[in-house]
Amino acid sequence: MQNILLGAVEKGLGGCIIRSIHKPRLSAILQLPDHLEIIDVIALGKPVETVMLTEVGQDGDIRYYNDENGIHYVPKRSLDELIVN
Repeated sequence: MQNILLGAVEKGLGGCIIRSIHKPRLSAILQLPDHLEIIDVIALGKPVETVMLTEVGQDGDIRYYNDENGIHYVPKRSLDELIVN
């Protein structure tokens, strides 16, 4: 799924993985045979906002936020914070 989403970005698309779905209902709608099981769903489309990755600030807040121009900021921790030797 990660490769699909990365490929979508290269094509100018955005996407997300959806896990909170009613799997039996979706299986019925798609008329899937019983031997196939839905695990996750990927939603793809044209992004309506610009997303910017930023470093987590001194306060440690990792909440996403939008600025006055509608840019969507996603704070990410540094590798030094994530990798344990």
